[in-house]
Amino acid sequence: MSDQVNTTPLEEKVEHEYDGSQIQVLEGLEAVRKRPGMYIGSTGPSGLHHLVYEIVDNAIDEALAGYCDNIRVTIKEGNLIEVSDNGRGIPVDIQPKLGISAVTVVYTVLHAGGKFGGENSGYKVAGGLHGVGASVVNALSEWLTVTVYREGYEYRQSFKRGVPDGPLQKMNPSSKTGTTVLFKPDPEMFLETTEYDYEVLNTRLREEAFLNAGVRITLTDEREEHRQPDGSFMSESMCYEGGISNFVKHLNEKRQTNVLHPQVIHLKGQQGDALAEVALQYNDSFSEIILSFANNVRTPEGGTHEEGFKNALTRVINDFGREKGYIKEKDENLSGNDVREGLICVISVKLTEAQFEGQ
Repeated sequence: MSDQVNTTPLEEKVEHEYDGSQIQVLEGLEAVRKRPGMYIGSTGPSGLHHLVYEIVDNAIDEALAGYCDNIRVTIKEGNLIEVSDNGRGIPVDIQPKLGISAVTVVYTVLHAGGKFGGENSGYKVAGGLHGVGASVVNALSEWLTVTVYREGYEYRQSFKRGVPDGPLQKMNPSSKTGTTVLFKPDPEMFLETTEYDYEVLNTRLREEAFLNAGVRITLTDEREEHRQPDGSFMSESMCYEGGISNFVKHLNEKRQTNVLHPQVIHLKGQQGDALAEVALQYNDSFSEIILSFANNVRTPEGGTHEEGFKNALTRVINDFGREKGYIKEKDENLSGNDVREGLICVISVKLTEAQFEGQ
């Protein structure tokens, strides 16, 4: 029997004209609402929590610039999120190119912010989505209100699904400085759930506190169904003066390992505006744990910072072993896997021009 070739087209031809009228141009934040996964990864629980991380990252950037040391995150009744910091506050003057307030620009224009580097940048180092974080959160919120304390006054602006209710309003005099953002995730975007998980947020915020020594981050859950038996709200305030050294201790304690040396080895170096620090401690287990971060963003797939550390550690231990006679001339060098057995390590780099393959 001879083979037959099926010549039926895979798809029917589209029976209409394809011309310039079919090319769509999405204005403002429409693109975010049309394809939210492109900006926050998903519209499931991970994307829902990512909204919080983006606003917190803005506050952390103020801390990295040296202007903020207190960040408060509150889960309010109805799964509203409030993030407050004591930084400088978002600029409230008119952005010269667009002719509207800088606050409005930050929350309604993609790729707008002070985090793109260069002489005119507001930040040397920044994490998050680099200029789209606040506007993406605004676009994916049913409503959002931002309150800025700056230049002796309180300023406020509200939005619905990314659209301003009106211009930035100058309110009462205030001696405070900082920014407070209150938002409600849009159930039209997050169809699976709009309920926040306290433990998920707590884990991420604890990481941020470890990575930014001296910055206090407080998480409070004010939802009635999550009240404690004594009637109080669940809350934790985290501040680690030891930074990533405390992070390594925490990881060892969490896993109940037997450490081989009591002091965490903590190294830090800086070249120009680039800062790198490593904290490590060995235990008697056979596994290794290496957590690496760039500008406070977790890099689970590694990168040049992690590979550089691994290579340097292997080389230094082999050189030390040969110098002290622990590794004989006839012996082969220890492999990287041998050197990292029982290691818990945290690597953190702060770079002005970090390049991420994905976030």
